[in-house]
Amino acid sequence: MITLSADEEKRYIELQQMALDFARSGETSTLQSMIKSGLPIELKDSRGNTLLMLSAYNGNYETSKMLVEMGADVNSVNDHGHSIIAGVAFKGYLDICKLLVENGVIIDNRFSKSPIVFASMFGRSEIVSYLQSLDSDKNSFFQAIMLRLSIFIKTFRKK
Repeated sequence: MITLSADEEKRYIELQQMALDFARSGETSTLQSMIKSGLPIELKDSRGNTLLMLSAYNGNYETSKMLVEMGADVNSVNDHGHSIIAGVAFKGYLDICKLLVENGVIIDNRFSKSPIVFASMFGRSEIVSYLQSLDSDKNSFFQAIMLRLSIFIKTFRKK
């Protein structure tokens, strides 16, 4: 086991914070270099948000894609039980939503909030439609209500 000095430990904590900031700001190449050098791809902040969660939630498609390609868990949840896809649905990032789906995300994980509900609550009708298009139960009453609700909210927010 390697023992770090106080200065080395402080520097390691600073590097971890830098990586979290790079995920938020979309510094793809720098973050990729850090991961290739040994930084854990599932590094989390104090709230349990992973690098992928921070990147996706901030709309950084290229950084999110790189993290997924390097093996980041698309199904991780933070300390509040929120999944990456729920955050993306809330924020309205359809391109990242599709990236997650293409890489095996579980859309309605029983342990996290439903991304369709989040998208509906914030008027993200294009995400509601996309997620519904993936469901085999296309005639679901609940899903029809969610789509109408999202369209209503989107219309109301424009006024």
